[in-house]
Amino acid sequence: MSNNECAFGVMYGKYKLHLIMVLAQVASSFLYFLLEASINKGLNPHVFVTYRHAVGGIVVLPFAYVRERKAWPKLTMTLFMELFFLSLFGISLTLNMFFASLKYTTPSFVVSMTNTISSLTFIFAVGLRLEVVNVKKPCGLAKVFGTVLSLIGALLMTLYKGHTIESLQGTPFHIRDKLVHINWIKGSILCVASCISWSLWYILQAIIVKKYPAQLTLTAWINCMGAVQSAAFTVLVQHKPTAWFITSTVELCCILYAGVICGAILIFCQFWTTEQKGPVFVSMFNPLGTVLVTTLAYFVFGEKLHIGSLLGVVIVIIGLYLLLWGKESDEDYKSQQSFPTHVEQKECRTQIKTSTEQEAPRRNVTLDTN
Repeated sequence: MSNNECAFGVMYGKYKLHLIMVLAQVASSFLYFLLEASINKGLNPHVFVTYRHAVGGIVVLPFAYVRERKAWPKLTMTLFMELFFLSLFGISLTLNMFFASLKYTTPSFVVSMTNTISSLTFIFAVGLRLEVVNVKKPCGLAKVFGTVLSLIGALLMTLYKGHTIESLQGTPFHIRDKLVHINWIKGSILCVASCISWSLWYILQAIIVKKYPAQLTLTAWINCMGAVQSAAFTVLVQHKPTAWFITSTVELCCILYAGVICGAILIFCQFWTTEQKGPVFVSMFNPLGTVLVTTLAYFVFGEKLHIGSLLGVVIVIIGLYLLLWGKESDEDYKSQQSFPTHVEQKECRTQIKTSTEQEAPRRNVTLDTN
């Protein structure tokens, strides 16, 4: 194997999880616009969440049975309730509020608000001692300062709109029509509540994946239970049977894409990555989704932008990547501390050699006496 191949293998092993999270954000970005087009066609957001995770559960279940049935842990009542709340915070409660907020705001605003998830997850993780912060070190200060900065940016996006940047003329698609009712207050409340619930989901993931190591099965559980919870909620708030009908190809494609890609594959990737790197790492890649959605919204779909939103996005991204730098630096320091230095290894070998030389005469004396 050549040196280039060895170097590539080392780099891939180090940044494999980063690449997975980047691809996950790319895949998720397209869903916002596909869903908005479906909502404009008449798709109910709550029905969408139900169908999405029903499809996700159906897709994952056969793979989980074939590959992991021998590794299934015993399903106790405690574990069942943990799975229930994981589904509640991760799917039925979070996504119903999140996608409903699209009716009152815009995709770029909604995805910008998801940047607060990383900061909220970090705060919850510190409170539950899943994340350690040492303010005496630069990496610890970067974590704290990055968290505060990202929250300030999120408040700026919510409270300040500023000058409007008109959409480009001649963009290929225009998916927002006049039937959509813009209500920034209601949309912001729904979106913020969704982000808090989403952050709690990342925390629960980190706790439960240690008890339930079969990620495919866990993905199937979450999708199926989330679909049932969302269906029960939809029945309570939506009394029209016609809301459950799929009336266009756009709606069908949106449900299939969301179920297979986002409900099945991406949730499995998140569980696996959370087990490897923790909940804060997974949530740190949301800013990439903001950049992608904002860019597509303006240049491709002809959406207007606001100065307040752009400033908020920039501040949030700076804060979050300060947090990312602090976390990565902290992990590098811990990994260095977990291995003995060259001097420590030399001293250890010297001590072993000395003790061996001291024990040798004793064994000889014992043999001479006998």
